[in-house]
Amino acid sequence: MDERRLAIHGGPKVKTTPFGTGKRFGEEEARELLEALEQNTLFYHHGKKVKQFLQDFNELYGVDYSVAVSSGTAAIHVALGAAGVTVGDEVITSPITDQGTLIGILYQNAIPVFADLHPHTYNMDPASIESRITPRTKAILVVHLAGNPSDMDAIMAIARKHDLKVIEDCAQSYLCRYKGRLVGTIGDYGCFSTNDFKHISTGDGGIVTVNSGDEEEYRLVHAFADKNYQRLQGQVRRDLSYLAPNYRMTELQGAVGVAQLKKLRRICETRRRYGDRITEGISGLRGIQPHQVYEGGTCSYWFYMFRLDLDALTCSRAEFSEALAAEGIPNQPGYIPEVVYLQPLFQKRQAYLNSHFPFDLSDVTYPRGLCPTAEQILQTAVRIRVSEFFDEQDIEDIIQGIRKVTAHYQKP
Repeated sequence: MDERRLAIHGGPKVKTTPFGTGKRFGEEEARELLEALEQNTLFYHHGKKVKQFLQDFNELYGVDYSVAVSSGTAAIHVALGAAGVTVGDEVITSPITDQGTLIGILYQNAIPVFADLHPHTYNMDPASIESRITPRTKAILVVHLAGNPSDMDAIMAIARKHDLKVIEDCAQSYLCRYKGRLVGTIGDYGCFSTNDFKHISTGDGGIVTVNSGDEEEYRLVHAFADKNYQRLQGQVRRDLSYLAPNYRMTELQGAVGVAQLKKLRRICETRRRYGDRITEGISGLRGIQPHQVYEGGTCSYWFYMFRLDLDALTCSRAEFSEALAAEGIPNQPGYIPEVVYLQPLFQKRQAYLNSHFPFDLSDVTYPRGLCPTAEQILQTAVRIRVSEFFDEQDIEDIIQGIRKVTAHYQKP
């Protein structure tokens, strides 16, 4: 049998063994949960688990202050609220992201503005960010997609020049570094997610880092996550001077988080090694553009996404994806179906049912072609799952699958 013949055409599959699997939760989490229950309280202010979770996180990240919240979406909303983002302000962010990045902007009745992306890191292009700044711009919400650090020196320089706050969306980017610095510690705030689809899981949950090291700012962030209650150092104050949501983390989430954090270094190091190996294995292939990490950066690869140069191939993206799946390598065309500003919420300018508020405060529009590079990324990208439970052979099979399909479809 011709080993080069694609499996989709009757040839032998590259991947003939199952991908590695494993258990995310075990006795460590069970012990922490039992201790939480034995406290006879599951409220963060009275218990010890959320406090321990944050202490361990702060030590790992080298920060003085962080606040635990109920989700990554909540983390972003809390950071925006604490940053003073309010009615009619503009917040510049990425058009390739989960809606969790956007919800807090709109709940603050601010206007999302989208910057275009670097074609191969899939993160925000600093030049595009600066071109979107107006007198209404209040903040830049940076998305480190897939665990890949954004160009933070350039972004921070723009923010300082225009007196803007910088909020880092680190939902997919645990322990990745930009020029040696952990992302989430570079901007004014870092926002993390611990839902079940992230490097570590507490079912749902999140963390906000307060990177100024200022205690008063920490108090502000802490209160904004708890209805403006100030529950610090055994005291409770109820100075309800403005609206703030209830985004508290429970002791059950904190307990699982304590155990999960102990596994985070291993998880991220394994994913980094596997993702870098995929890049090494497919670099130089005509028709393939690997997932790029800036020099001096490290990526923790929540997923691996490469792009097709369709001018160098005889197939469509759909045909490539189908052929790769037939080789035993599961994959998904793109990351999301379309850039977020083409979703009905933005096209109809309807954040709230039967209302155009806050969009009617702004002349910002969301036409197709607004971020052409981001749109092209989603039309040409192929996403591969990476897992700390895979073994080395799984990664080599992924590489061989991509190489085999590419060789078949390369133009002469």
